[in-house]
Formats: sequence, C-alpha cells, structure tokens
Amino acid sequence: MAQVIVRWLGMGLLLSLLSACAPGPSITLLNEAPRPLDAYRGQWLYVNYWAEWCAPCLEEIPELNAFHRADNGAEVLGINFDQVDSALMAQQAEGLNIVFPLALGDPAALLGIQAPEVLPSTYVFDPDGALVTVLVGPQDEASLLAAQGTP
Repeated sequence: MAQVIVRWLGMGLLLSLLSACAPGPSITLLNEAPRPLDAYRGQWLYVNYWAEWCAPCLEEIPELNAFHRADNGAEVLGINFDQVDSALMAQQAEGLNIVFPLALGDPAALLGIQAPEVLPSTYVFDPDGALVTVLVGPQDEASLLAAQGTP
C-alpha cells in the first residue's frame, strides 16, 4: 500500500512539475512566430482594433507605427476587427504600411476583454498585465503616453 501511495505522490509531483513548465497561452501573429502571452509582461501593451474601411483607424496607423518604434517601454499589437484571413491581412498591412505586429484571430478571450463596438479602440495593459483603460477614437503619441500616466 505504501508503494502505491509513494508512486501516486510521485506521479502527482511529476504532473505538477510538467504543468508548471508547460508553455502558457500564445498569440498567433502574422509573419512572426507565436508569442506567449507572458512575453508581454514587464512592458505596456496597447491592443488596437482596426479595420481597413475605418477612416479614423487609417488616420491613427502612422501614430501607432511611430509609437511602436519608439523606445517607450510599450508594444502595440493590432487586431483586424473583420478577422480576415492571413493573406488578405498581409495585403492590407502592406498597403497601409502597418509595422507593428498583427494578431491572427482575436485574442480578446485570452486577454480577458470583449471586442469593441467602436473603432478604433485601443486597450491599454500595464506591465503587470492589468487592463488600465480603453482609448476610443484615433490616438496620437501624447494620448498613448497619457494612458501610462506619462505626460
């Protein structure tokens, strides 16, 4: 009987260790390797919903590109509201000159949010992964930094 209990405890410990080492959920990106959600920890994350037909979205893309390229401790992740296939998304991204990473599919459930009803919408997560605010309408560098509490 003791051997069975030891074996069972050993198996339980092994399963605990394996589950602790298992990779967490990942976001599948266009033209990039999937990125584990945990990889975004330690930096601000701006999840921006956009669509090709949305004029205010097109207005803010250059601002998001510049913000993404800046050394500001933040990353921008784009979500195509229409959930188009990867080929069309790549075509749209090239045509609109989007340089920030784009998710394939909608990671809203993974992030604990609901997709927006208004475009553009940008969900701002702090370095600990907590949702801080949702910015609605086209943003610029100043408004994006203000979401972090940075003037």
